[in-house]
Amino acid sequence: MFRAIRPSAALYRSAVLYKAPAVAALPRSAMALNFARSYASAGLARSDIEKRVLDILSGFNKIDQNKVSLQANFNNDLKLDSLDTVEVVMAIEEEFSIEIPDKDADEIKSAAQAVDYISKRDDAH
Repeated sequence: MFRAIRPSAALYRSAVLYKAPAVAALPRSAMALNFARSYASAGLARSDIEKRVLDILSGFNKIDQNKVSLQANFNNDLKLDSLDTVEVVMAIEEEFSIEIPDKDADEIKSAAQAVDYISKRDDAH
């Protein structure tokens, strides 16, 4: 995924004032250029995904904190009903800035499955 950014005139002026070599050497016409930054190559570390998913589960009042683990099944172990499971998936979508299709959301029944799904997504942040 590429995101276009355009340096502002204030950034250009401050770079010239402080003699930042990379930007100060650019002609003013370079202000019209779009620069791109790619987030796809960085990816998310699996340990970070695991921590964030477990934090989401820990934030739910209905869940016994002692039972939260990667292997815990949402229905059997954490005692979440179908509506609660939908809320968990929605919280995961919001946390990682992704949209999980209903077909895929129905297959996520544990934190480990959520981590596996997110780790395969290139657009997760």
